[in-house]
Amino acid sequence: MSHKPLAAGKSSFDLIDSERLFAELDLQEDMVLLDVACGRGAYALAAAERLGPAAKIYAVDLWREGIEALREAGESRGLRSIEAAVADVGKKLPVPDAAVDLCLLATVLHDFIQERVDDRALREVERVLKPAGVLAVVEFKKIDGPPGPPVAIRLAPAELEERLRPHSFRLTRTVELGPYNYLSLFVRG
Repeated sequence: MSHKPLAAGKSSFDLIDSERLFAELDLQEDMVLLDVACGRGAYALAAAERLGPAAKIYAVDLWREGIEALREAGESRGLRSIEAAVADVGKKLPVPDAAVDLCLLATVLHDFIQERVDDRALREVERVLKPAGVLAVVEFKKIDGPPGPPVAIRLAPAELEERLRPHSFRLTRTVELGPYNYLSLFVRG
């Protein structure tokens, strides 16, 4: 795709309680993480700093400028565990089958739905996740903003769960990440 993604250049990372997020994600130093639609990589960079050099982080986005900024930031911080690539999650990602322990969709699923690529994207997430892998979805609460997208396209936790059910994802828990966002964790099953 050659167009700029809907939310390119915006990040929800500064809006969330990142300590709560990473505690809930239960990061392990040797895990493989995939950050889908990573933008400039705020989530990927923070995860890399917490995980250390034994981890592998795939960070993908359609937005070439965001990927370039992520690569530069990773290099300047000496973070070698991030493999950033321009890629379309609606097509085959540069990630092996069943290789990912944790896939992060941070405030992007509502955009995938608007662009009508959500089913293809979720099938690709299914392909790359290990059988016991976790899908972590950060979304905006269904309240008037700003910040965030219009309330009409936001996903309440129950809507999110319903959207993921056909893809065999089962909700394990939902937690608040601050006044604007929540995290829902899913496993296959």
